This record gives sequence, structure tokens and C-alpha cells, in this order.
Amino acid sequence: SVASLVGVLVGVLITRVRSLYDPVLTVAGVIYTIPSLAMFVLMIPLLGIGFSSAVVALVLYSLLVLIRNTAVGIDGVDENITEAARGMGMTSLGILLRIELPLALPVIFAGIRIAAVSAISLATIAAFIGAGGIGDLLFEGMSSQRDDKIIAGAFAASVMALGTEVLLRQIEKGASPGLSGEFKTIGERLIDG
Repeated sequence: SVASLVGVLVGVLITRVRSLYDPVLTVAGVIYTIPSLAMFVLMIPLLGIGFSSAVVALVLYSLLVLIRNTAVGIDGVDENITEAARGMGMTSLGILLRIELPLALPVIFAGIRIAAVSAISLATIAAFIGAGGIGDLLFEGMSSQRDDKIIAGAFAASVMALGTEVLLRQIEKGASPGLSGEFKTIGERLIDG
């Protein structure tokens, strides 16, 4: 999604430009502390009522965990591996794409999972600003005091969140071990010469 792409790119950027590391994480942290309903309401003067306001708010909420996990994953790559790769003539971009990102993939995927499940939970509140979705069932049920709508909305949101968690976990299992194992082997070969 948009949030994953932006979060990973910014996470990579702050590992390359260290002066941005603390300020970017601080700003993302401040955005994350704004209550969700307030964030949705703040988007209305900028983007109006509806779907686009909800999407921007959800992207902003997702950034902290995505940026931080990407940066932590890249920073966690063994320096011996990157130094060996550099010594063999790999460029910084090559090291990033062929060594650091694949080895950081499990941590990055964990951030994507957390962000996706959180976004689904928060999206139910977006119905308050006319964004539609499952949240409509909850709000209609509360306003009309109909338990069946409330239960249906809560059940649907829970199933979506759990389904997303399971799906992303399977994708992570499918992608991470093979990539990590392959690149650890490359890293070990680089160090051993």
C-alpha cells in the first residue's frame, strides 16, 4: 500500500542520512499520538469529508511503525557483512538492495503487519467522517440501538483484521526464510572471502 511504500522509503532514507533519523521519528511519533478521531476531523478542512481524508489519516498513522521497523531492520544487519560487500566492490545501492533489505525483511514485514491490522481497526472510526465501510454498521447500530448491526460490524472488522494478520504472516514466512537464508549465505561467503 501507499503507507508501506512511503514508510519503507523514509526508513531507508533515515539510515542513509543520519541527521534526519531523530527528527523524522519524532515527527512520526507526534502524529501517532494524536487521537484517531481528532486526526480524522483534522483532515476535513484539508481534504473534505469522505474517503480521501480517511486514507491520508490512516497513512499518517501507519508511518511510525513502518519507518522505525525499516530503520531498525537495516541497522540490525551485521556490519561485517556490509563491510565485506563494500570491500568486494559493491556499491552502496547494491549493498542496500542485495544485502541489507533482504536481511531486514522479517523486521520490515513485522511493521507492515502491525500497520495493516491497526489501519483496519482505525478504519472503522473513519465512518464518522463519511468514509463508509464496516464502521457504518457500527455507527448505525449504535444510533438505532440495534445490537445485530453492532455485532455484525464488530465481527466483520475482527475477521478482516485477523485475516490480514494471517495472510501477511504467510507472505512473510514465504518470503523471509528463503531470502534471509540465501543472503546470510552470501554474507558468510563475503566475510570468509
